[in-house]
Amino acid sequence: MPDDGSAGPGGERSEASSADGERPQLEQLRARIAALETGKKARAPHHRWRAFFSALLIVIGCILAPLAGVAAWTADEVGNTDRYVNTVAPLASDPDIQNAAANRVTNAVMEHIDLSALLEDVAPADRPRLEKVLGKLGNSLENAVRSFVHDKSEEIIASETFSNIWIQANRRIHAAVEKALTGSGGGAVKINNDSVTVDLGPVVDQVKQRLVDDGMTVAAKIPEVHTDFTVLRADNIGKVKTYFRILQIAGFWLPVLSVVLIAAGVLLSAHRRRVLVVAALAFAFAMLLLGGGLTVFRVVYLNELPDSVSQPAAESVYDTLTRYLRTTVRMTVTLGVVIALAAWLSGPGRPAKFVRQSWHSGIGAVRSTADRAGMRTGPVGPFIRRHRKWITWVLVVLAVLAFILWSYPTAWVIVGIALVWLLVMALVEFLADSGEGEHAPAAGVPPGS
Repeated sequence: MPDDGSAGPGGERSEASSADGERPQLEQLRARIAALETGKKARAPHHRWRAFFSALLIVIGCILAPLAGVAAWTADEVGNTDRYVNTVAPLASDPDIQNAAANRVTNAVMEHIDLSALLEDVAPADRPRLEKVLGKLGNSLENAVRSFVHDKSEEIIASETFSNIWIQANRRIHAAVEKALTGSGGGAVKINNDSVTVDLGPVVDQVKQRLVDDGMTVAAKIPEVHTDFTVLRADNIGKVKTYFRILQIAGFWLPVLSVVLIAAGVLLSAHRRRVLVVAALAFAFAMLLLGGGLTVFRVVYLNELPDSVSQPAAESVYDTLTRYLRTTVRMTVTLGVVIALAAWLSGPGRPAKFVRQSWHSGIGAVRSTADRAGMRTGPVGPFIRRHRKWITWVLVVLAVLAFILWSYPTAWVIVGIALVWLLVMALVEFLADSGEGEHAPAAGVPPGS
């Protein structure tokens, strides 16, 4: 047939030309696939190295975190006299401290009272009153006198006089602690046998005067007495002070270094949000270990104290001196958990998306109710919608600045900053989520778009 004969050669040429035209495209496609496979193979070792160094930096930063907490506490307590005095001032009203100090003063006074000559040296006019007082306290003269002296010691120690003596002594003791832990300073407070002690001589003088006023005039013959009350004790304090000196110097830079290393590890990783969650939780866990270490060290420290030191008083001193360090532990653990939670909620996971959708739905429902009630945002709503991203970052920066500029933040401060930030973000979302055509699809655009 003529049609077949005429179409045959032309069709063959058309198919050949079509095949010739597709061949370069196939070659280009193969070249692209080969380039992608080569790039994938090249990126795999690169990602492995990034992951390795990222993990290394984060691990080092988390290891340094407990040391950074101790260093910051050391710099504050040893380097700041007012902070140290404010820390130990409440101990003057601690029952265990008062009882231990009263026992110490009583023993010092009793060592210098001659019981056999007690009544002989008393003026005849004062003997009836003294005998009446001692007779009420028991049959044993020594026990009666000891109880009498102990009562007067407790009266002095429970008064404002002892509180003032304690505060002034601890202002001097700060110099002794600095001398003991850094090798510098000095002061009236003594360091004997690896112990930092307070001289209770002024309290003894007050007790002597009180005894004389109450009829025991023989107490006026007691010579000047100096008795020590142990505040701190550490074996081989000469070695300990070297480590404390290092921690004091590193008090500012070590926390900064720890945070910088963790931040660098997160930025170096390929999956930053996921790594941030892990790093924040690891940081919180490291600080939890520090809190556990403080508890273990407390037991070891108290067990090594000599029998002459009051255990309840030593417990009160230890707990008071480490109070701010424990506060720092709780604060940093809370901070790590808050950062991890924020990073997780901003991620692509289904639970995180559900939480975000619930958040937006709740605010949207409130906004719809406000719209039906006639509330309008005016120009504020459109402005916030246009700059919502920048407003969010500004609020994040303000929250970080509030944390940094807070003198001594606690765990509750972290929770408060987070709640205030969420409240402000809810207000931003409320103002931006206007029903004035924002959710209506544009002309010609499908609702799914």
